[in-house]
Amino acid sequence: MPEFSVPTQLPDWIKDHVALYLESEGKEGHMWDSSVGGGPGPIATLLLAVTGRRSGDARTVPLIYGEVDGNYVVVASRGGSKDNPDWYKNLAANPNVSIRVATNVLDAVARTAEGEEREALWQKMSGIFPPYNTYQEHTDRQIPVVVIEPVTN
Repeated sequence: MPEFSVPTQLPDWIKDHVALYLESEGKEGHMWDSSVGGGPGPIATLLLAVTGRRSGDARTVPLIYGEVDGNYVVVASRGGSKDNPDWYKNLAANPNVSIRVATNVLDAVARTAEGEEREALWQKMSGIFPPYNTYQEHTDRQIPVVVIEPVTN
């Protein structure tokens, strides 16, 4: 499973968020003030570590999440841009991921929700972070909703 690391090619505020999350071993950084992105205020985030599809290197990104039936749900919005985020492309190529949820680190397998499941999860996630609806309005692609299923050892 991929290891966590501070990203090098993302904006400083994201690097700082990941660094705080990792350095505190999840005691800090779990809650993110989403008001800077038009959200309702503090929202729970997880760290997702994926394997780069071309490089094979571990890549880490913080994401807003929801929980359903013991699984974690994230949205591959990329702010409504025309293309999916690199982290989503990476997990589509290799769905074996690691997640840090506060102080818990888990190995997991990611999959893209489809059909009715996607619609229900979209409603849940857009309830947590309403700007997702605006992001969807600004792109022709259907923004993927990803279910992250922890692996029990």
